[in-house]
Formats: sequence, C-alpha cells, structure tokens
Amino acid sequence: MDVFAWLLDADPSIRWQALLDLHDDVDGAAAERARVATEGWGARLLALQDADGYWSDQEYGVDGDRRSTIWSLQLLRRLGVAPEASVVRTAIARVRDGVTWREHGDLPFFHGEVEECPNGGVLALASYFGVLGEGSDRIVGRLLDEQLPDGGWNCEPREESERSSFDSTICVLEGLLAYEQAVGDEAADGDVSTVGAARRLGEEYLLERNLFRRRSTGEIVLPRYANLAFPPYWFYDVLRALDHFRAAGASPDARIAPAVDLLLAQRGDDGRWAAGTPNDGEVYFAVDAPEGEPSRWNTLRALRVLRWIDAAAV
Repeated sequence: MDVFAWLLDADPSIRWQALLDLHDDVDGAAAERARVATEGWGARLLALQDADGYWSDQEYGVDGDRRSTIWSLQLLRRLGVAPEASVVRTAIARVRDGVTWREHGDLPFFHGEVEECPNGGVLALASYFGVLGEGSDRIVGRLLDEQLPDGGWNCEPREESERSSFDSTICVLEGLLAYEQAVGDEAADGDVSTVGAARRLGEEYLLERNLFRRRSTGEIVLPRYANLAFPPYWFYDVLRALDHFRAAGASPDARIAPAVDLLLAQRGDDGRWAAGTPNDGEVYFAVDAPEGEPSRWNTLRALRVLRWIDAAAV
C-alpha cells in the first residue's frame, strides 16, 4: 500500500509532520500546520480549556486522569500546533495567568513543581510556547542540580534512590533539548553549553543501555519499553527515545542498533506499525488507533527515525 498517502489521509497534525519529516515539503507542511489550531484534534482540545486556564480543573491530574492542563498542553505540543496562532496565544496566556501548582504553594504553572518528570515537561512546554523566563530558569537550575551520578534523573528522592529512571530521564531530556533549541546561544545563565552537557550526559545513560536494556544483564528493563503508545505521557518507550535522538540532530550512535532492531521487528508486512496498548487514564478523545490496528502516529514516528538513520549512512 501507499503508506505516505495513508498518512496524509489524516488529521492536520499528522499531515504536516509527514510532509515535513518524510518529504521535506516545507510549504505544504506549513499550510497543514496552520490548520491544527482550527481543525481536528488541536481545535477540539483548545476548545476544552476552562476560562480560568485549566483543562479539567487540574494542573497535573490524579488517578490516571490524562485530561489535565499539563497533558493537554503536551498533546498540543506533540500535535505541533503553531504557537503563534491567536487561539493558542490566548490559551497559553490563560495558563500563564491563571494556573498554579496548588499542592506546591501555588507556584505559577510555568515555574514547575518539585519532581523531575513534570518539570521536564513544563520546561518543554515553556520552550515550545515561548514563555521562557524566571520560571524556566528555576526549572533548569533544579534539573541540573538533580542529575544523578549515573547521568540520568529519577523522580524518587535521592535519599531513596541514586539510580536513574528511564521515564524520568526521557522527560528531562526532552525538556532540556526544547530549552536549548528555544534559547540558542543565549541561556539564562549565559552558558547554554552547561545545559547541553547535562543533556548529553543523560543521553549517554540511555545509550549505555541500548535505550532499553539493563546494563548488568542486557535484558530489557521493563516489557512496556517495547510498547509503542501515543501520546506517551510520562512513560518511556524505545520509539520515544529514538525520536528524541533524531530531534537532537546528532548522527545516530551505533549503540541504538538494538533499539532499531526492536522497532523494525514491529513493522507489519504492509509497511505500517500497529498501535500499542494505550497508557492507562481517562482522556477527552483518542488520537490514535485502537490497540493492534495500524497506527498513523507510530508509523509516522518510526519512518522519520528510519529516514534519519538512512540519511546518516549515505
């Protein structure tokens, strides 16, 4: 089948990324991206925001509820909604002015809270939506101080564990990368290289483990790392990690090869990838296919990872 045509027969959020990442169609991608805020999933999600800035009156969500402010914003970021769209600017202003971390002294949303996973996510959001400032400086400082000796991060207190978590580490890495890309050569402390060095050390933590293995035995750390689910929320999986390394722009490291093999093993005979088991939690609406059915999100992300690898081999 024509997999690319199948990807284009989809929501604008998928169409624009397929056009850009698989065909280098900059103009076509820009036109489709402009639709995300006004059509399809992006428009539906924006319309669900409360007048006071929250989604579902929650900043993070409890008991597996994925309809909260942070996860709604993270989904908008993964859909690639244009930050400059007027409806998006209005939504972000509501969050900036009205949403706080009510269990953490009413800190403003973009100042983050205390754990690495949400703070990495908030940093990625502030970078993407253009609201960097005092809050993001606070988050960056915390994340740099909280990096563990093995190079990664863990939301568990250091006195309970000095061993990093794949989940926490990928959340922080995505935040640090988004921050670097947003500030360019002008970090808040005048030295973006400090953030870059921390990110690369965290990436080394994953690479030393082939993105999914125990360093001690070579076995997969958790079976769910092979479960390709979209959106990922705070959960780690090998496709999320591979897509991060692609986004970071460096040449593929040879140590990702086992993770790529794991990804290729899930490719169907028709060239598509199936949807994984959805991560638990209540959502407003599904943005991926039911489990086991062909997934446009997994296929898009897998193909752009493979294209990145193939380009480096030329």
